[in-house]
Amino acid sequence: MRNRKSRAYVFFAVVAASAACGTSAFADDTIKSPGDHPDYVVEIEPHGLVGFGFRYGGAGIGVGARFSINIVKNGFIPSINNNVAISFGADFMHYGGCYGGFSDGIGCSANYLFFPVALQWNFYVAEHWSVFGEPGIVPFYGFYDDFCGNGINQVRGCDNPSHFSVAPALYVGGRYHFNEHTALTMRIGYPDFSIGVSFL
Repeated sequence: MRNRKSRAYVFFAVVAASAACGTSAFADDTIKSPGDHPDYVVEIEPHGLVGFGFRYGGAGIGVGARFSINIVKNGFIPSINNNVAISFGADFMHYGGCYGGFSDGIGCSANYLFFPVALQWNFYVAEHWSVFGEPGIVPFYGFYDDFCGNGINQVRGCDNPSHFSVAPALYVGGRYHFNEHTALTMRIGYPDFSIGVSFL
């Protein structure tokens, strides 16, 4: 039930973020000017993270970084202002709750390392705004305390997350460009939400 609620929250947040960012497309004609965007090779984006109960109970917080390499300067649609990048990075997330919601006051936190890889399609919709979508995958590694490994808690329903696996990823996001080389970047989707600063 908790996972369903988390996914519902993510879905509605993604829709809301897309709608909010989309309104900026009517601010000026930037979207109609192909190539009128920062000319960069690599975008470096350190960020903070908030998790949504990814394969573990409770909320998570963390830090990480993304690196996006510009591979198509004028994008897949040459008539509008867009570009395409390959985005990859590393994130650390700490979850304070218990797997499956089990808890009796004893700590059973977990930590995850995420290694997202995604295709990033950017649309420059206004002078200071761009939005993007990122389909991809997230290889991850989970490590945790030994709360679930003492036999008693296993019988009572406690379970550990997988050590290593790969999950699908889907994000939408937006940037507020302070200038040609610096932007505030927000991203929401599965498995987390991030906010950081991009250096182009």
